[in-house]
Amino acid sequence: MEIGETKFMSNLIYLLNGPNLNLLGKRQPEIYGSETLAAIRDKCVRFGNKHNYEVFFDQTNSESQLIDWIHEAIEKAHAIIINAGAYTHTSIAIFDALNMFEGQVIEVHISNIYKREKFRQHSFVSLRADKVIVGKGTEGYLKALSEILKS
Repeated sequence: MEIGETKFMSNLIYLLNGPNLNLLGKRQPEIYGSETLAAIRDKCVRFGNKHNYEVFFDQTNSESQLIDWIHEAIEKAHAIIINAGAYTHTSIAIFDALNMFEGQVIEVHISNIYKREKFRQHSFVSLRADKVIVGKGTEGYLKALSEILKS
């Protein structure tokens, strides 16, 4: 077996969330809905388990922590689903880290970033993502998981 070959046989999906997503359910429910991140995590973990995938689901307000998780995923994960929050629009460092990941990357946004403020319409993450899901509300996370199962 070649070094790194196990990552493509892995059933582990990293589902990473960036800044302020810990406030889902309280933060601008007219844009992001009323569902909490804990409820989303529970649904995603159950969905993964049902399909024999382990879902590592976490959130941080720290750019460096997101990068560290992406680095971990390079050696461990089959795919990454990422909602980088505001770092989507600003972080070349997250883009660079995602470029080192050889598996599938799906970018998720609860709102449609392309129908919001001009500064939100550019995504560094999209430059690496294999698929981008926007404007589907919190169901976008389950849609992303379904896309990974198809591949």
